[in-house]
Amino acid sequence: MSEPRVKSGLWVQAALRLGDHAGCPGMVLRKGDPDAGGVLVVLRHRGDLVALAQVRAADGSQAWMRGTGPAPVEQAIVDAYVERQLRRDPDLWVLEFETPDLLPPFEAKLV
Repeated sequence: MSEPRVKSGLWVQAALRLGDHAGCPGMVLRKGDPDAGGVLVVLRHRGDLVALAQVRAADGSQAWMRGTGPAPVEQAIVDAYVERQLRRDPDLWVLEFETPDLLPPFEAKLV
């Protein structure tokens, strides 16, 4: 039996509110499918960026993977990563948050 899923548009709204509440303002860079689109999150701190992609952990739970690698990267690398992901999934949402520690302002399991 699969676990119930929250619609993407609702999840995005909740993540943005959690970010605002945590002092990490966020914005939607690209709207995806409101019901079932995947989500890609860009975290920014000064000139450093990290892109997180949704994945499933070994136990089947939702998790996040650093799509641009373990170290912070420059804007051009994040832009190229986002473009590659959009070619594979045109229903993808892209969010960006300003964070002090390059960690998501919402509950997230990083793998």
